[in-house]
Amino acid sequence: MRVHRDLNELPDFSNAVITIGSFDGVHEGHQSIIEQVKQIASQQKGESVVITFHPHPRSIVFPKDTSLRLITTTEEKISLFERYEVDHLVVVPFTVEFSQLSADEYIEKFLVEKFHPKCIVIGYDHRFGLSRQGDINYLRWHSQRFGYEVIEIEPRQVDDMTVSSTKIRNALENCAVKSAAQLMGHYFPLLGTVVKGQQIGRTIGFPTANIEINDRFKLIPPDGIYAVKLWINGNEQRGMLYIGTRPTLPQYHNRTIEVNIFDFDQDIYGQKVTLELVDFIRHDQKFDHLIELTKQLEKDRIAVEKVLLAANDDDFLPMDHFPKVAVVILNYNGRDYLERFLPILLKSTYPNLELIIADNASTDDSIAFLEEHYPQLRLIELPENYGYAGGYNEALRQVSGVDYYVLLNSDIEVSPNWVEPIIQIMEKDQNIGAAQPKILSFDQRDTFEYAGAAGGWLDTLGYPFCRGRIFAHTEKDEGQYNTTQEIFWATGAAMFIRAELFHKIGGFDADYFAHAEEIDLCWRLKRAGYKIVVRPQSVVYHVGGGTLSYNTPRKTYLNFRNTLFTIYKNETFGKLLWLLPLRLGMDGLAAVLFLSQGRLDHIQAIVQAHWSFFPQLKALRHKRREAAQRVADCRIQAENTQGRYSRSIAMDYYGRRKRHFEDL
Repeated sequence: MRVHRDLNELPDFSNAVITIGSFDGVHEGHQSIIEQVKQIASQQKGESVVITFHPHPRSIVFPKDTSLRLITTTEEKISLFERYEVDHLVVVPFTVEFSQLSADEYIEKFLVEKFHPKCIVIGYDHRFGLSRQGDINYLRWHSQRFGYEVIEIEPRQVDDMTVSSTKIRNALENCAVKSAAQLMGHYFPLLGTVVKGQQIGRTIGFPTANIEINDRFKLIPPDGIYAVKLWINGNEQRGMLYIGTRPTLPQYHNRTIEVNIFDFDQDIYGQKVTLELVDFIRHDQKFDHLIELTKQLEKDRIAVEKVLLAANDDDFLPMDHFPKVAVVILNYNGRDYLERFLPILLKSTYPNLELIIADNASTDDSIAFLEEHYPQLRLIELPENYGYAGGYNEALRQVSGVDYYVLLNSDIEVSPNWVEPIIQIMEKDQNIGAAQPKILSFDQRDTFEYAGAAGGWLDTLGYPFCRGRIFAHTEKDEGQYNTTQEIFWATGAAMFIRAELFHKIGGFDADYFAHAEEIDLCWRLKRAGYKIVVRPQSVVYHVGGGTLSYNTPRKTYLNFRNTLFTIYKNETFGKLLWLLPLRLGMDGLAAVLFLSQGRLDHIQAIVQAHWSFFPQLKALRHKRREAAQRVADCRIQAENTQGRYSRSIAMDYYGRRKRHFEDL
């Protein structure tokens, strides 16, 4: 690859096929464009030419804007373009004078006069010239006059590149360097010059090379320890990178970037080195004494060596290798939650993720808010409020071409890498039909949240409860349920489910409207032999009661009615003969409890639930037969009863005073 930095010394390109952009990160989206340019150049018997700018145009056009954060500097981009075998890379000096070119001058004096392009491969949103006057249509209008062809990069591809760049930055800012590397198709680079430091590392057995980054706009990941590969004079080395303010040494306050290079003792002061971040090891921390820091660094080195030993440059997989995951939020009058939690959700680091909002006929300004602030997100507008169950059924019929659905409540705050642990285990075990993360309370973040906690169970009488939550009692999260485990049902607040299986098993029962529909769905999956799991390595925080309060008569009505629906549709006929009369008695006891609390409206809700259930037994028999057929069509093995409790949870809770799941 030939690199050109002076526009006055460019060669005479032969049938140049050019593309133009900043190409920050030179990630997989950019690589697909490069490959397209190379293919066209080969067909035209020409040369592939990539045009980029230095410094970044934003730093010239908006000199007071200090928010720019570059994934790759110009020198790092040059190295990456060489890796992807471009014929020519032209680094255009971007000056104030260059920015003043009119659109006509940009085409005639810059593109045509300097490059004589045969073909220009460009995005639909590319703008150029003073005040961004020119666009792709303007390029096309001049194409016949100057004899070049314009090939448009598909809008979806351009949008995906923008999203990828955002995901990469978010991943790096959250220490998820492996996810960032996967999105880029290469490790995150840090190019800098070795300078003298305080040489404290030598005194504790960990000498370091201090790295000075010369571009003030370069994105630097958070403070901590990283496993890295280094390139010094063309030779690969391995080491342990530290980024931080050295809190154990309060006499020093500046942030440093320094690397302990394994098995290396050469003098490299003044030399340029390229670091490639392979993985994040731990966050920076303060120690009381240097001896404690030394012991920790010894542990860190072992961890780094283990990571580097397992690292393989061939591990970067094409995007289509990652299962396509669609996160679908069913929104009803949740504008405030969308405003609050969407920015956090968009920082999710999973590479192949699509976010979709399905609006359940909201009467607030949710749709207007989304159209104004998140036009890049797909919006499905449902004509009426179908409830949770029917709403998701209607929305998911319109979401095709994905491997997994994630049904996510609008009132949930996710963590950056909340998707990866669950998809990883579901890909590993194809018998897992659905899964959920650990659900903690948004307001009390050390406490399990009512809706799902650490995974749902079902007792012998059909009453649901959770690891970490029995009836209204929620436990503190002290790591007691941090193991991945089979459960009976996954919460609908954050449910992962195989997309094809969701439809094949029949989706939700729309008559439920809301509440217990996920238990019914998971029960059918269990009857077909599938596993349902909780993966506590994934954590989300749930406000709870965002769309339907936990303590309303409406909730009580749906709770009692839908639980009866679920039992009737899924229990054996022999068990129903004694279970339904017993449930009548148990529900009567619940009514007595409400009476003692003076909650007469909840007693009325229980009565209404029974009046809604028993007159529908004939229709429910049809649903029972239909569910049985769906189960038979999906069956992979015998019924899976993991997560089914053989006792009565009500008797254990009220009679034996057991409040914690681990006491059962």
